[in-house]
Amino acid sequence: KINFFSLPALHRETTTTRETMAEAGAIRTIVEAIHSSPTQAVVYLSGGASQSLGWLMSVPGASNTLLETVVPYSMISMVQLLGRVPNQHCSQEIANEMALLAYNRALKLSKPGYAVLGVGFTGTLATSRPKRGDHRFFLSIRASNRIWETSVTLIKGKRSREEEDKLASCVLIQAMAKACQVSETLDSGLTESEVLNESETQFSEEEELEQLIDGKLCSKIYPFSKTESYGSEKNRKIILPGSFNPLHEGHLKLLEAAMSVSETGGYPCFEISAVNADKPSLTVTEIKDRVKQFEVLGKTVIVSNQPFFYKKAEIFPGSSFVIGADTASRLINPKYYEGSKTRMLKVLGDCKRTGCKFLVGGRNVDGVYKVGGDLDIPDEIKDMFISIPENTFRMDISSTEVRKKQRGSVS
Repeated sequence: KINFFSLPALHRETTTTRETMAEAGAIRTIVEAIHSSPTQAVVYLSGGASQSLGWLMSVPGASNTLLETVVPYSMISMVQLLGRVPNQHCSQEIANEMALLAYNRALKLSKPGYAVLGVGFTGTLATSRPKRGDHRFFLSIRASNRIWETSVTLIKGKRSREEEDKLASCVLIQAMAKACQVSETLDSGLTESEVLNESETQFSEEEELEQLIDGKLCSKIYPFSKTESYGSEKNRKIILPGSFNPLHEGHLKLLEAAMSVSETGGYPCFEISAVNADKPSLTVTEIKDRVKQFEVLGKTVIVSNQPFFYKKAEIFPGSSFVIGADTASRLINPKYYEGSKTRMLKVLGDCKRTGCKFLVGGRNVDGVYKVGGDLDIPDEIKDMFISIPENTFRMDISSTEVRKKQRGSVS
């Protein structure tokens, strides 16, 4: 028998099911597009948008996008993340700060050649007790040269906590899609009276470098090279640090030699520290001039703000640093650690725990040409140092000599 009185309810249930399936399909489509883009992200959420993490992680390919997610929900957790006590938990300022922290974290964790995003979200949504203030949320997404800001104030009492969280999640996913240059869209379910306040601020190269010098950014990569990663450890960087004033043939040959002795392979690049330990920081103009040398040759270069190797190891974990024997001899000399061998072993031991190694090329040390194998390296850290044989690399040339020749030719 058919109960005709139940047909309207059955129709409503069927319609709702179809709408739910269509919505789930739209979410899956946009998340798949995000995962297909060459972009990786670190996401920090507090106070809402939790469903977005489930959507991102439940669709195959999540590891292409997500590097890390953190939910600093308690006050203490937020204080530890920010490094200070915020005046207000839920604000655009805090979302921006979270996004910047997430962006710097993404720079450290990302694969070579990928664009990265830092996502910060903070909200105050419906809860088990009535709230005096508005139900609202703030979202910020930081990329290398821009920041997207979003804020929404919701109608109180219109939705359950789960529904508000879902709406916030839709807004976050749509914003990530935009930042990943994905064309798919997602209906968040906002009413006409609920205004989505959005803004986009772009940074010039000069502004980015100023942020780096000021310590707001940990690094900026110039991916001029068309060279792909090679070997079994494609996520590892092989980094030749230096001032490159100027870049010369010795630098290029040393990196090539280091790549040839690296057992696991990696992504070859150069690195300039904008901040010096015992000299004034480089100016923006000086940085751009030195970077230009690499652009001409099609070589990838990273600009960082860390002159010390133990700090470089933190922002480039798992990397192999290419250094000369003269630099290696200073690294293992207790003189540079307040005369303490114990402190030297601790500092380099911390570098070792990040997975870093040193590929050592031959250089003159106190008037004698030495390779890595000639150095008296303590057993505790000896496996961190890999010597580049003299028959693989030897070029008795320095930037100082090149500058002298350049000045001589000009005069």
